Amino acid sequence: MTNELDIFVGNTTLIDEDVYRLWLDGYSVSDAVARRVRSGILEQTGATAAVLQSDTMDHYRTFHMLERLLHAPPKLLHQLIFQIPPSRQALLIERYYAFDEAFVREVLGKKLSKGTKKDLDDISTKTGITLKSCRRQFDNFKRVFKVVEEMRGSLVDNIQQHFLLSDRLSRDYAAIVFFANNRFETGKKKLQYLSFGDFAFCAELMIQNWTLGAVDSQVDDMDVDLDKEFLQDLKELKVLVADKDLLDLHKSLVCTALRGKLSVFSEMEANFKPPASGAEDRTPRIPAPQNLSRGLVNVAAKLIHNKDVRDLFVDLIEKFVEPCRSDHWPLNDVRLFLNQYSASVHSLDGFRHQTLWDRYMGTLRGCLLRLYHD
Repeated sequence: MTNELDIFVGNTTLIDEDVYRLWLDGYSVSDAVARRVRSGILEQTGATAAVLQSDTMDHYRTFHMLERLLHAPPKLLHQLIFQIPPSRQALLIERYYAFDEAFVREVLGKKLSKGTKKDLDDISTKTGITLKSCRRQFDNFKRVFKVVEEMRGSLVDNIQQHFLLSDRLSRDYAAIVFFANNRFETGKKKLQYLSFGDFAFCAELMIQNWTLGAVDSQVDDMDVDLDKEFLQDLKELKVLVADKDLLDLHKSLVCTALRGKLSVFSEMEANFKPPASGAEDRTPRIPAPQNLSRGLVNVAAKLIHNKDVRDLFVDLIEKFVEPCRSDHWPLNDVRLFLNQYSASVHSLDGFRHQTLWDRYMGTLRGCLLRLYHD
């Protein structure tokens, strides 16, 4: 009797996405096997526990061998050891560099150094993310930062070119690099309601308008460092609150344009008029535009100092968001006020820093609207 046996030989590396996720999440082989058992895979496939154990170990060995290539993704594309279809390669890279929102909020704006890495135990405990996964994510942030921090050209493009990430993930990493380089404070209690997406949105605006790359596309680290000359020039904006004639005209233009459009208009207008001498001021404590203006202009003037750059988001919350929120400004009123407040400066004949103002307030207006949660 002749026995026939069909044999198929292939060299395509098989990738189980579920096991890859368990590996990325930092689970040991035994923990991964236990989770796969709980998922019902033995009943679904008819496999034995021993086969499942062997399968999981085999995948983990493959992922460990692939990891050194994932540290420099273009190497994964050009190597010949692992036969992996392009779509699978893209999946491996994208998921390897993905990160948890809870983790990135803990390290955003901090120096990507050994000191911060020592805190990963505490971050793991606080977030419930395994220590191994925390280390992978931190090392990814640090790796990307070191590769692109002094490169010429667009930060997002450089990240995409050297790490082959999607546009969205590249933009997220650009925000992480930008925040790490400029050391923006994000951890204070009053900032905890803000998500990584809120900060990333603001980072993108600042990269587009406040960095060296906003005025010169040929400089090194053009999207990483803030434009120091621009920050120095911002002190010129103080004339908007120091010059009484300009301040009064600016207030008048804002009020005239917003009359009948804001739900808080009457209180806002009343705050323009100081109480009579000796009289008790009983006007509602709605943040008056001149007070908000003074706060926003003072934020600009202080950005010459590194500490004030780091505290930018704290200052924006304290000087604008909290006063408006405490008096229940609807988001639409905030939007109308900021739009008119910014635009009316162009009608001030004695003001000679229109371009500087637009570069500053164009970004700040977008950030404030994103930070304001009514």
